[in-house]
Amino acid sequence: MRFAVDTGGTFTDLVIEDGSGSLTIYKSPTTPADPVQGILDAFQVAADELGRSRESLLSAGSMLFHGTTRGLNAVLTGNVARTALVTTAGHPDMLLLREGGRTQIFNQRRPYPDPYVPRSLTFELTERIDAQGEVVTALDEAAVVELARSLRAAEAEAVAVCLLWSIVNPAHELLVGEVLRRELPDVPVTLSHHLNPCLREYRRASSAAIDASLKPLMTTYIAGARARLADAGFQGRLLMMTSSGGALDAAIVADAPIHSLNSGPSMAPVAGRFFAGLDAEADMAVVADTGGTSYDVSVVRDGRIPWTRESWIGQPFLGHMTGFPSVDVRSVGAGGGSLAYVDAGGMLHVGPESASAVPGPACYGRGGERPTLTDACLVLGYLNPDYFLGGRSRLDVDAAVKAVDVHVARPLGLPVHEAAAAIWELATEHMVGAIEEITSHQGVDPSRAVLVGGGGAAGFNTVAIGRRLSCPEVIVPLMGPALSAAGALISELSRGFEVNGKTRSDAFDHERVAAVIGELETRCRKFIDDAGKDILSSEVEYAMEARYPNQVWTLEVPIDPELTRTPEGVEKLVEAFHIAHQETFAVADAASPIEIESWHARASCRLSDPRPPVLAPGGGAPASREIYLAGAGWRTAAVWRLEDVPVERPQPGPAIVETATTAILVDEGASFVRRSSGTLHMVPGPRGEATTAKAEVI
Repeated sequence: MRFAVDTGGTFTDLVIEDGSGSLTIYKSPTTPADPVQGILDAFQVAADELGRSRESLLSAGSMLFHGTTRGLNAVLTGNVARTALVTTAGHPDMLLLREGGRTQIFNQRRPYPDPYVPRSLTFELTERIDAQGEVVTALDEAAVVELARSLRAAEAEAVAVCLLWSIVNPAHELLVGEVLRRELPDVPVTLSHHLNPCLREYRRASSAAIDASLKPLMTTYIAGARARLADAGFQGRLLMMTSSGGALDAAIVADAPIHSLNSGPSMAPVAGRFFAGLDAEADMAVVADTGGTSYDVSVVRDGRIPWTRESWIGQPFLGHMTGFPSVDVRSVGAGGGSLAYVDAGGMLHVGPESASAVPGPACYGRGGERPTLTDACLVLGYLNPDYFLGGRSRLDVDAAVKAVDVHVARPLGLPVHEAAAAIWELATEHMVGAIEEITSHQGVDPSRAVLVGGGGAAGFNTVAIGRRLSCPEVIVPLMGPALSAAGALISELSRGFEVNGKTRSDAFDHERVAAVIGELETRCRKFIDDAGKDILSSEVEYAMEARYPNQVWTLEVPIDPELTRTPEGVEKLVEAFHIAHQETFAVADAASPIEIESWHARASCRLSDPRPPVLAPGGGAPASREIYLAGAGWRTAAVWRLEDVPVERPQPGPAIVETATTAILVDEGASFVRRSSGTLHMVPGPRGEATTAKAEVI
């Protein structure tokens, strides 16, 4: 038995895979002050439904995959350790100068962003290594001892070390790390060359600083989670999800906690790719995960998970770059718990502020008084107040009506149902905008894609979003309400490695590159050997990071390492780069040589053989309920329980399809069919006035 837990801002999702491969979803409210308690509560819900004790359930587990935003939230809110940065003398401003770029190039009133580590906590060491790895100015160990005293006096709780050209010769960084661990044994240290051996100084320094600042928090959290789970009965292997779309042992993540950033959202594309391949016809998928706090979107093309090396925490150019390759997921503050309000100018807003788990939407009856998207959908009739979480929690319709009325309907002078519809429409527009940013704004046509809806709030407007984007098909998988947690069970144990080995195609250094490939192969083999006996298979993928001479930016291009051994193979590497450059920038210089900066390898270990769940064939009859559709008014909708929907028999909208963990709105003009896997497959139909009215008309 294997478990996957995704701790979100509102709910903690638990997916259990039993011995036969069957998957089951359980949800419990997140406890922000104590996330581990939220995990244990989710297991208690599962144990109660399965008719066994929580201890016996946990003790039956061999693996637990855990995704969390704890580290991300700590960075966003500034609740991290007091971190110092150690640099080469003359280079204290790496985090201040950062990499250029502005989101609003003509807005001169926006202040320049503060560095992640302030100058008051930046310390310089007299040392210098050149780009060839030769020592220009030796590092005096006595100076490092004196530095340790200064760090102690500054009350540093963590230290990041980023010295010039340590990626070529790490001797000085290693000496600093050795002395600081001896002199400050209680202060965690991150060495940039060890964590992220990339060429760009800002990215290397930023990743080291972020990682160091998270070590006290995440080491304590992971150790506490492991201990409390063990006390509750779990004796299996604890794996943490990473922002690169894989999993690592908890001990590795505790040592390099930067890997845990965006660990939850990165799993949705993994699951989305699997279910799109299973139940859709399009070769491209837009994967949308609607949680209580955020709406996370990504695009999967030709079965490839999207990657980016320019991951920012916060807004691009204003936040902080992680410097690590990660799954490319864009987020907006539009989820089921997003708060709706009317500003002083009479403009309606939905999000980005969220009611989160405490107090939650007004309809939860936990003290919340402000309306959310969930409250609006309850007012519109999309949710059954007696079947929320399978009936474990009853929703308060009167509280939802009051919240929408007081905070939106009266300020706008609208009837309460029109106000609720306006909230729904505006949230839909935010979600459409998020998808357009990563599709049409980047030359990708969303009308060629299947829209995969995930998250507990996915069903509210996924069909409407698909219609707005002219998507030919929309699916909500059976595991959709816990898409990220399901992705964790499908994911692989994986880790990437990078080694610098600069060379040019017209003067290719075969000996140096062979040594680099050999080092990568050794590190990947060690990772696979350490993965344990649970893996089913393993593979290693290689890539080069290259550019045209004098070009600023690089491209990562997958390669066969055997091609590096011969001149003919090098020609094929160059050809692969030209093709990748053409696909990315719509231009290529076929006559130009290329410059290769670094070499990458990713070792992956497959832990499971995912199988679709099997449901009964259905064949029940629907009930009916009055629902309010934006732009169309009240309509009588068929209300189905998912297990009652006949398999492969198309049904018309308007309809509501309910499960214990979500409710899916199929509006007028759309149709749906249930696949044998439990996936609800919908055809949005042509765009019509009922589903394209915009919130700006209010």
